Amino acid sequence: MSQFLTSNLTDLLNYPFDTSKRIFVGYLLGAIVLALPVYFANRKTAFAGPASISGFRQFLLPKHVFWAPSAKLDYQLLLVNKLIKAALFAPLMLTMVPIALWVSSGLESLFGHRLLIEAPPWVVMSLFTLLLFILDDFSRFVLHYMLHKVPWLWQFHKVHHSATVLTPFTIYRSHPVESYLYGCRMALSQGLAVGIGYALFGPTLKMYDVLGANVFVFAFNVLGANLRHSHIWFSWGDRLEKWFISPAQHQVHHSAAIEHRDTNLGSALAVWDRALGCLILASSVQKLTLGIGDFNGHNNLWGIYSDPFIQVYRRCRQHLQRFWHKV
Repeated sequence: MSQFLTSNLTDLLNYPFDTSKRIFVGYLLGAIVLALPVYFANRKTAFAGPASISGFRQFLLPKHVFWAPSAKLDYQLLLVNKLIKAALFAPLMLTMVPIALWVSSGLESLFGHRLLIEAPPWVVMSLFTLLLFILDDFSRFVLHYMLHKVPWLWQFHKVHHSATVLTPFTIYRSHPVESYLYGCRMALSQGLAVGIGYALFGPTLKMYDVLGANVFVFAFNVLGANLRHSHIWFSWGDRLEKWFISPAQHQVHHSAAIEHRDTNLGSALAVWDRALGCLILASSVQKLTLGIGDFNGHNNLWGIYSDPFIQVYRRCRQHLQRFWHKV
């Protein structure tokens, strides 16, 4: 047990140095740089006195946000979910390799031969890097859409939306069931990309990366991904927001207003939302209240973990009662 705890705590301490984690120090620094113009733009109306390092620090890390009860729950969930995932879900998680082998063999069987494409290495790397990014982003959108639209899945995703303040740690505010689904999603999307890439380009697949992260994912995370879960309103303007989800658009997604909740479901690309008519531009929203209204069932760890199961049980019981009444 002590070895298990030590291993997972060490892993958590390495998050700021791991490019696959949102709180990687490079991504946080990118958010800080992008927050500077927001601070100067709002200084005259929102802050008294001249610009200063102290003033910027207070703007960036306000106590009422980072020490709010909601934020404290996020910190706890980061630790506890890590332990739950390692103890319970690791053996059950889908893995990329068998999916990739199944996809590549399926394509070869379908066409009767290997679909090898002769191309310069840089073209192969570019296409494979782009394929990984698009499939990852699209699969995130599909799962996120289902988490909102399927009633029993919403009960688990509601944990994330119950945050009443947003910090970079809110990315880790999720129910273990949702975390498991996202882990399987990643294995599926990567397996599909590798399987297609293997069938098209052969076994020597490489991607363009920065410190091990897909170059497109790295760019997305550096360019304000941590501002998505923050109090800092950072919009990219109407024209860009029709193609890419800005931090401000994701904050709209966290709005307590029902008309905002099922919008801006995309991660990086806005084209999926635009295709389904659920894209909202940041400029169209004037006032924002975060959370899910008066609901207070997720104000402690027990509520966060138990309430989704309770709600799903109640819904199932209601459906069964209606069924038996009809019979």
